[in-house]
Amino acid sequence: MTRPNFLDRNQDVISVSSLNRMARDLLEAGIPPVWIGGEISNLTLAASGHGYFSLKDGGAQVRCVMFRHKLALLPFRPQEGMQVELRGQVTLYEARGEFQISVGEMRAAGLGRLYEAFERLKARLQAEGLFDSSRKRELPAHPAAIGIVTSPAAAALRDVVSTLRRRMPGIPLILYPAQVQGEGSAQQIANAIRQAGERREADVLIICRGGGSIEDLWSFNEEIVARAVAACPIPTVSGVGHETDFTICDFVADRRAPTPTAAAELVSPNREHLAIQLEQAKRALERALGRLLTDKTQQLDFLGRRLTHPGSKLQAQRDKLGALSQTLRQRVHTMFDQGRWRLQLAASHLTRHQPDLAAQSQRLQQQQARLQRAQDRLLERRSQQLAQLSATLTAFNPEAVLARGYAIVQKRNGQAVKNPAELQDHERVTLRLAEGSTEARIEHPQGVQPELPF
Repeated sequence: MTRPNFLDRNQDVISVSSLNRMARDLLEAGIPPVWIGGEISNLTLAASGHGYFSLKDGGAQVRCVMFRHKLALLPFRPQEGMQVELRGQVTLYEARGEFQISVGEMRAAGLGRLYEAFERLKARLQAEGLFDSSRKRELPAHPAAIGIVTSPAAAALRDVVSTLRRRMPGIPLILYPAQVQGEGSAQQIANAIRQAGERREADVLIICRGGGSIEDLWSFNEEIVARAVAACPIPTVSGVGHETDFTICDFVADRRAPTPTAAAELVSPNREHLAIQLEQAKRALERALGRLLTDKTQQLDFLGRRLTHPGSKLQAQRDKLGALSQTLRQRVHTMFDQGRWRLQLAASHLTRHQPDLAAQSQRLQQQQARLQRAQDRLLERRSQQLAQLSATLTAFNPEAVLARGYAIVQKRNGQAVKNPAELQDHERVTLRLAEGSTEARIEHPQGVQPELPF
């Protein structure tokens, strides 16, 4: 490969920034992205979300950076000392001149196929709707019994039992034993879950085990376990591994707990909190009863002061009735007086405004006579106009002209002829007379057709 000549022959001094930029371009152009295996060391997760660490083996180490948007896509959380395989771009951080790898992908060393299988099954079950929040059920607030699916020898069982005994020792615990690691463990876990669902002895079911590697937890990533959890008729809580561990069982269960202990806390009420709530409710009830007793006592005293002898109350009612009767009589008299006055006023008003019928009748007769005379004059004028128009119409009537011996010459299409020049020699025409019509043929003198005047 031919190396580019970054230096001008006439210039032998360059800046540090230019040098680092040339080195970065050489690295990125000369080394394509590759998969590299090693151990994570000096891991720092910055507040910005970016991850900074060294990848080392027995003989060397290299600085690495994984930016937030890439780090968030990982199915696990990188930890100090973890063996990983990563794919990235070899580059140079110009500001400090440090050789580093910009990481784009990361997987646990030797577990690439397991993670690929995990992601494939997760995508398929999610597409089927097994992870949908709509199918998640609420956990019972006060379960009558709690079921546990785990190994009888697991430390997780001891953590769950001790937590439940501390929080609510009166709740019965039912163990559905199953091997949680190794060959055949996934089938045993699925059988235990189905057994718990068929017996219906518990109101909620905890599926748990302690932390471990992805191989240790792989039984909870098997499809048979996921199907059993999805089909379980009672609410389920998955408490598998540590807070950073995620399994398919976590996504299918109704609730996920970061640890087995947290799962026990999710399904059980805290008796100390219940005792505090009960004491608070007791005090609130005592205060409410005290206020109610005080209010009723004051109300009784108030009603006692209002209580009077029935005779006194009857006398007061008689006095009130007498006063109301007197008021009613006064108002009736007042209404009659006002009505009589309004009637007299209306009669006086009617008398003043009564019409003079004789005068109005005489004026009506005069108006009728005037109307009749005007109508006669108008009729006479219209008769004279009609006679004049009739005479004019008679004078201009073509029928009257024909009666005096004239004729109308019409062509075959009915058009009247006004000028002989409009007629052709030997053309047939119609002669319309006063008492009928006849046909004729045109013959011009000496066979010469007259010309139209200009």
